[in-house]
Amino acid sequence: MAENKSLTGLSDDEAKEFHGFFVQSMTAFVGIAVVAHILVWAWRPWL
Repeated sequence: MAENKSLTGLSDDEAKEFHGFFVQSMTAFVGIAVVAHILVWAWRPWL
């Protein structure tokens, strides 16, 4: 029986695994960006 593939060529399990990694890395990136903005704001407020 052939596995169902999407347009990307990933199976459902592979897509879910990729999505998990993507969400973790995006959360880390946004967290670092927020901390950087807070530190810059504490150093030199721009408003």
